[in-house]
Amino acid sequence: MGENIGFIGLGLLGMPVAANLLQAGYALTVYNRTPEKAEPLVAQGALQAVRPADTVTTGGIVVTLVWDDEALEDVVKSEDFLERLGMGGIHVSMSTVSPDTGRKLADLHARHGSVYVEAPIFGRPEAAAARQLWIPIAGPKEAKERVRPLLEAMGAKGIFDFGEEAGSAVIVKLIGNFLIVSAARSLEEALGIAERGGVDPTAAVNMLTSTLFTAPIYQSYGKMIAEKSAAVSDSKIPQKDVGLLLSAAQSEQFPAPLASLLLDMLENGDRNRP
Repeated sequence: MGENIGFIGLGLLGMPVAANLLQAGYALTVYNRTPEKAEPLVAQGALQAVRPADTVTTGGIVVTLVWDDEALEDVVKSEDFLERLGMGGIHVSMSTVSPDTGRKLADLHARHGSVYVEAPIFGRPEAAAARQLWIPIAGPKEAKERVRPLLEAMGAKGIFDFGEEAGSAVIVKLIGNFLIVSAARSLEEALGIAERGGVDPTAAVNMLTSTLFTAPIYQSYGKMIAEKSAAVSDSKIPQKDVGLLLSAAQSEQFPAPLASLLLDMLENGDRNRP
């Protein structure tokens, strides 16, 4: 664990993931566009960089966990980033972005002698803190082997290999998020009907998620929705990720009517909510 790791992006998910690395004994240099967000990690021993390239060690590993395609490209194309990463360096992208962006950035890294590895995260911030994350991964074999201990230290409960081609792991993340959003939106509608019909939504969801629908997503989101502690459309993430999935389907000329309907519902908010 003597290697210094660069970490860029300290949002709701990036913060607990980076904290896990520090707790596992890794040395970190961190960067965030809002510098104040790094203060808790600096207090735990992390170094703070003033620009993305300053997190990078030549031939080393840098991790990014940023909001979208534009933010990720801004980091990769920022001054000195790829030049410093250099021959043998690895960039682990944990952001949920489009497959096209993943392929484009993998090619850009290769031209600079470095390697791009996709490792998007399934898990909410509380799951990261509890080290209960699921991570699909794609990239060159040797690079994946090198970063596996790092992903485990971040809180990965399981790591699933989807080959070497960039775009593969983020496709899995996008379809996973599509299924999650679909399930959550269906639960909102179903439990709304139950409540309007005089049925206790908590009792209904307890019965259904202990019998026919025992998947963790149905159990966790069902409980939150029944207790009115969460609504899927309240976050910007579902709309972003369903939009990315629909764009990916369209680029492959694959019909995706359910994704199209779901995106329309998300974009129109309360007009399509019970």
